[in-house]
Amino acid sequence: MSAPDRSAPPRRGIDPKIAVGAVFVASLFMSIMDTTIVNVALPSIGRQFGVDPAGVGVVNVGYLVSLAVFVPLSGWLGDRFGTRRVFLAALAFFTVTSLLCGAADSMAQLTVYRILQGAAGGMLTPVGMTMLFRAFPQEERMRATRVLMLPTAVAPALGPVLGGWLVDGWSWHWVFIVNVPVGVAALVFGLLFLPDYRVERAGRFDAPGFLLSAAGFGLAMYALAEGAGQGWGSARILACGVGGLLALAALVVVELRRPEPMLDLRLFRDRLFRATNLLSLFSGAAFLGMLYLFPLLMQDALGMDALHSGLMVFPEAIGVMIASQLAGRLYPRVGPRRILAVGATVVALCLALMATITPDSNLWAVRALLFVTGFAMSHVFMPSQTAAFATVPPRATGAASTLYNAQRQLGSALGVAVLGTVLTAVGTVTVDAAGTPVANLDAYRAAFLVAAGLALVAAAVALSVRDSDAVATMRAVPRPAVEPVAEGVGELAERL
Repeated sequence: MSAPDRSAPPRRGIDPKIAVGAVFVASLFMSIMDTTIVNVALPSIGRQFGVDPAGVGVVNVGYLVSLAVFVPLSGWLGDRFGTRRVFLAALAFFTVTSLLCGAADSMAQLTVYRILQGAAGGMLTPVGMTMLFRAFPQEERMRATRVLMLPTAVAPALGPVLGGWLVDGWSWHWVFIVNVPVGVAALVFGLLFLPDYRVERAGRFDAPGFLLSAAGFGLAMYALAEGAGQGWGSARILACGVGGLLALAALVVVELRRPEPMLDLRLFRDRLFRATNLLSLFSGAAFLGMLYLFPLLMQDALGMDALHSGLMVFPEAIGVMIASQLAGRLYPRVGPRRILAVGATVVALCLALMATITPDSNLWAVRALLFVTGFAMSHVFMPSQTAAFATVPPRATGAASTLYNAQRQLGSALGVAVLGTVLTAVGTVTVDAAGTPVANLDAYRAAFLVAAGLALVAAAVALSVRDSDAVATMRAVPRPAVEPVAEGVGELAERL
């Protein structure tokens, strides 16, 4: 087993919490937004390269598959070479590949660059989360989780808005190039101020574990991403889905027998870590599935363009950010169990109400519904992420972060796959009495109700969480006059 982790002293006298929080927020913002901003640009990319809508989807699928392959590797790399070195290398590679994507002049080039970009993105989030939770002690984990709310809440909603504006006003190339200045600024700041965290001995590289996880997660992610479009009965999807499940089953057997596995599945024996991961899987599937489904409804049924449908989603992000302040105060007093159960139940109710949206619906009422959805979801995001690591020993933080992010990637793909399958099965287009093709609202109603069902499963899982297990993260700490990241901005300004 690995010895306790150690950290290098902060550079240039900046608090490690400030340095880690600032760099991780910027990097996570880029990584998360990149999964949604590109969707708006796909039609333009297809037109320029002469590729049909089905073929251009490989730009996103390649990114998601590569992301899934490299997430499991990130924990070992961070422990072996130090989180600072690995994180900054991944950040630099993500920035460079973003520039390459923006400069691509063929579909083949763009696909290769997106795969490389996904490899970098697969290491950014787990290693960054490891640094964050090692910088913040247990009693300050809720404050650390609040740092993550900006990219987690705003990035998915901002992606379609910013993407629509860039594509309409400039060109699709800018949805990738926009990452470059953010990446360069975060890289320079990280080189100057980011501390290092590593364990004394990371263990030997687990080649069988990496190969099986790469095959299992990669094939499963491909099947989930493409299943609804190609049909779950197609030979390619069946082969990838079955192959991925077999590889993942073999991964479980192999990793449980290894003394130093790449994916420490023994962590799931911890009931709190297991419950919060399961809850995150279903709540993430419901929420991110909604973010995929709602713009389709706005554009197909209400006739909105991509930019305005993206703006309709933005109240969700505002709800998450406002609620993050309230959830942070409630958590030490109430504990995670009731907050999680109520939050997930309200999300389920909001998703069910979205099934009633029609072209005649009041748009301000719809925006209010999205605000409440984000407000409630914040009461799921923050407590689950804070409680998940409450009973994880410090030396296992990297392995736990890897597992947590692996299931989160699968959860988002699962939500899109399930709701996309529902849309395909019911049919998004029907014919009216005059024989004119019109949007079939029944397909969207069914999909929203399925999303509500996923959120209800998350609420049921929340009832298995025990507040007593998370007591280490519930200790009240003096609230600083200025939040760490905001304080860091002021301190940095003074130094400059």
